[in-house]
Amino acid sequence: MAKLNSAVNQDSSAYAPTTDAVGSGGENNDLSEAIGRLEEENKSIVAALAKLEQESNILRELFNSANNELDNLKKPSLLVAEVVSVHDDKAVIKLPNGNKFYCYIAQQVKDLRSGDAALVDQKSLNIVEKFEAQDHFEVEKFVIVEKPRESWDSIGGLKEVIREVKEVIELPLKKPALFERVGIKPPKGILLHGPPGTGKTLLAKAVAKSTDTTFIEVVGSELVQKFIGEGAKLVKDIFALARRKAPSIVFIDEIDALAAKRIETGTSGEREVSRTFMQLLAEIDGFKHLDNVKIIAATNRLDILDNAIIRPGRLDRLIEVNLPDEEGRLEILKVHTVNMNFKKVKLKEITAQMQDFSGAEIQAVCTEAGYFAIRNEREYVTHEDFLKAVEKVRIGMYAEDEAEERLYG
Repeated sequence: MAKLNSAVNQDSSAYAPTTDAVGSGGENNDLSEAIGRLEEENKSIVAALAKLEQESNILRELFNSANNELDNLKKPSLLVAEVVSVHDDKAVIKLPNGNKFYCYIAQQVKDLRSGDAALVDQKSLNIVEKFEAQDHFEVEKFVIVEKPRESWDSIGGLKEVIREVKEVIELPLKKPALFERVGIKPPKGILLHGPPGTGKTLLAKAVAKSTDTTFIEVVGSELVQKFIGEGAKLVKDIFALARRKAPSIVFIDEIDALAAKRIETGTSGEREVSRTFMQLLAEIDGFKHLDNVKIIAATNRLDILDNAIIRPGRLDRLIEVNLPDEEGRLEILKVHTVNMNFKKVKLKEITAQMQDFSGAEIQAVCTEAGYFAIRNEREYVTHEDFLKAVEKVRIGMYAEDEAEERLYG
């Protein structure tokens, strides 16, 4: 019996180390898994901290930007003034309203000269900063950057007018040596006059496309400004811009708003228009030569223009753009119907129905004929559509004539 117990004890002692080894291996695996989980949590925390730090930087930048913007909004605005003369640390400035002031110059403002633009404080009117303004920046808006799409081919019924415009405007710009060999000076400009809708503006656009020049377009009423001297300055700046960007063409539409006959007495507004008009005359034939600058003016009222603008040496060539004849109306109709889809339309018969129609009214006929086809859910225009359109446009013409008679008597 004692031998049996000793054998059992020996067996249990033989298996005991193996059991301890298995227990310690399990604890190591648990520790490894816990360390792995902690490392993953650490990585996620580090990533979250980096993201929070990035968001914090973005919010800080937004706050600083908003704070700076708020500070700028709280600052009083500055006035733009012109420096008339400089006297040591003081200067005489001229405000846009024409008032002059004697003020101090801030120490940080250097190299200030007469004629410069400066920023001045609203209350003290002292100069706080030199303003590098671009010369004549306000007239840049009159420059047509994109060339018009209209070409000579898109103008019908004006062959003689087109020939004269090419001779006076296009030829001197393209072949100036030809005039030098002949020994003559080309005209400075032309005046296009005639009823509304006859293609005067269209001719100017075609010139702009056919010549590789700077095209400056301005309406006569835009040159009439509110304050004294502003209109004359605008005219001077426009022609200075034209000389700087030569070769160039200055197109003045509705020139009768500026160049109407002058009267001896009138309101202050009429006197300001007269001053602007005299500046225009001085720019056309003044001491400074126009060089490669050509002028095209357009008006519907030749009868009210001042004789000073239409005399030789200024707008040398007066070109009448009248209502087209039957052949001209047919050419205009072909131009406007080139992209239209129509069936069994006799253009000559339609042209015969459009007596005293201008080019704009012929275009209106084509548009109305298309609308008649659309109302009938057709994809093409018929001869009857054109006849209805002619009658509709003619009724509108009569209504306008009656309104003018009631207005003017």
